[in-house]
Amino acid sequence: MAVREVQVFRLGIEAQFERLTDREKRYAHHMARSAWYGARIILRQVSPESSAIFDFILELHRECAGNWNSLVGSNTSSEDLQLFLTYAATFLSNIGNYYGSGDQKFIPDVDPTILRQLAKKSPKLTGLYGEISEAIYARPPFGLGYPSGTAQSSYYPKNNVSESEIAMVSKVLERHSIYPENTRLQKADDDTDYEVLLASVKSEGGAQLPLPDDTGSVRIVPGDHSSDLQRVCAELVEASKYAANDQQREYLNTYKESFQSGSLDAYRTSQRIWVRDKAPRVENIFGFVEPYRDPHGTRAEFEALVGISNDEETELLAKLVENSAAFIRQLPWAASEEDGKGPFEKSLFEPPDFSSIHRINLPNYNDIRQEDGFKNVIIANRMVAESQAQQYPFIDASEEEQFKKHKFPAYYWWVVLHELLGHGTGRMMVETTEGDFNFDIKKPPVNPITGEPITSWYKPGQTWTGQFGDLATTVDECRAELVGAYLMDDPELLGLLGFTESSGIRAEDLTYNLYQQLGVDGLRGLSNYNTDGGKWGQAHSRAHFAMLKCLLTDGGGVITVTHDQARQSLTVRVDRAKIRTHGKPALGKMLLRLHMFRCTADAGGCRTYYEELSRVDGVFLDWRETVLAKKPPPLVFVHANTFLEGDAVTLKEYEPTIKGVIESWAERKV
Repeated sequence: MAVREVQVFRLGIEAQFERLTDREKRYAHHMARSAWYGARIILRQVSPESSAIFDFILELHRECAGNWNSLVGSNTSSEDLQLFLTYAATFLSNIGNYYGSGDQKFIPDVDPTILRQLAKKSPKLTGLYGEISEAIYARPPFGLGYPSGTAQSSYYPKNNVSESEIAMVSKVLERHSIYPENTRLQKADDDTDYEVLLASVKSEGGAQLPLPDDTGSVRIVPGDHSSDLQRVCAELVEASKYAANDQQREYLNTYKESFQSGSLDAYRTSQRIWVRDKAPRVENIFGFVEPYRDPHGTRAEFEALVGISNDEETELLAKLVENSAAFIRQLPWAASEEDGKGPFEKSLFEPPDFSSIHRINLPNYNDIRQEDGFKNVIIANRMVAESQAQQYPFIDASEEEQFKKHKFPAYYWWVVLHELLGHGTGRMMVETTEGDFNFDIKKPPVNPITGEPITSWYKPGQTWTGQFGDLATTVDECRAELVGAYLMDDPELLGLLGFTESSGIRAEDLTYNLYQQLGVDGLRGLSNYNTDGGKWGQAHSRAHFAMLKCLLTDGGGVITVTHDQARQSLTVRVDRAKIRTHGKPALGKMLLRLHMFRCTADAGGCRTYYEELSRVDGVFLDWRETVLAKKPPPLVFVHANTFLEGDAVTLKEYEPTIKGVIESWAERKV
């Protein structure tokens, strides 16, 4: 799709930044520099052409010294230039030419001759244009997915590795205890061997592993993203000089060790240390973290985030953490044993360190969560921006004003519950080594759905992502979303957060708004369903649609959707009287199913249930057409930069415009 218009928001940080000490500012600066140096890794993971497009945009900015109007002339109109800059800002904000939410490709809405003219400004631009001229406009591919005629994936960059080949190599890696998160996979030119590209600074060494029946081999090739990881590590070394404590220095060192060697054992160690660094003023997330964009659901995108804790918001979150055990006992799998939590919940809920700095719970390794704890990070300034953005018009006009009034607090606390009690709960049934179980194998716990003892669990070496593959991330997100939604009508919980029946925003209205959002988000998710390949482009979108479908089919009319196809109108309506009597029980049954699939490693049962519930056919395809027709302009965010002047760190924020976005990236010098 061509991008013509965007909504630009500044992620303001100045007020929080100025509250830091000089030492904390220096630490934040080097951590931020390290994070931005990872941008080129992401570009390389998104598409083969993304790095060259990135360089073309920034070289054009350098060539005109940021004076974009100087490029307007006989061959390039101001409108043409504006459309190109809109594309450029969208590209930079998404760090690639596929939307970060939905993984759909977007292209410039200007004639190729315009780019050809702009490329004549310098020999370097001409060379870069030669690299991107076809790929930047090419459709297909339409989105990210298994390499095919309609999709592409830079996790599998060469010789079109098939889904079955990826699965075969995955089993080989699993047998040798090699984690796939920081790898890419390609078929060698001989068409029988495979190369696993390992992200690391070092490029020497690498094992060679036999394929089943000696039909070929899998070779581990270190050195993927080597130069970029080297720059990431150099700034981590500088940051460690200004760390607040020994724990920070220790996990920064193990970050570095992991990035230099490619060892995910070292990375796992860093996560165990990181979760013990409680309430830091400057928080961070680094590493190959989320496998959302890998069609196979195992290889992870590089991620780096640096944020500053908001003391007031974090204090309120701490109150919720203190009372979390009481709410865990209200979840559908709770039972009398294990202190009222049941056998499928951790006996001791280790409260996480919770900072308000969007929506992430780490580490992703379930064993570390269960043994060492976890952290939740809420990126509040992005959530505020999203709440102010133009939305899908799926709420009746008579309720629009109230919907907007309640949307941010309902969404914010839904996200908090999603992270804290969604990703933070659950106990996997595991055979850690042969014959050694974390439950009584002679008297296995009873599945609350069937009433019978469980018959499946994770065998030695098996993991959640390895067993559930492409379903792992979307089911995990769906389960977490369901936990938050399931608890959002609890008077005690809402009262703890300041919402009662006499508060400015009433508790009942907050719950009502949440159910409206369940309807709107379910419809919105359809925009990320690809009819060409019958695939979902975003884990959360699939989860939201599945939840809506659950409420429509099993919610007894708590939510209805009216579709006027001629007018391209969709309207979500919620019956307040049925929220607790019909809506909550429907969500509870769905939540319990996903929870038990996850706890007992029942990937087959999960696939049958979840694929049917998230199937898009019949009337839902008609709804999708209207959703696409009503899609608001995409969001683009402009971030601040820090600069080192002598020993002092200064912060620069940019105008929330497309030119501001490009300027911020040009001054980042990555």
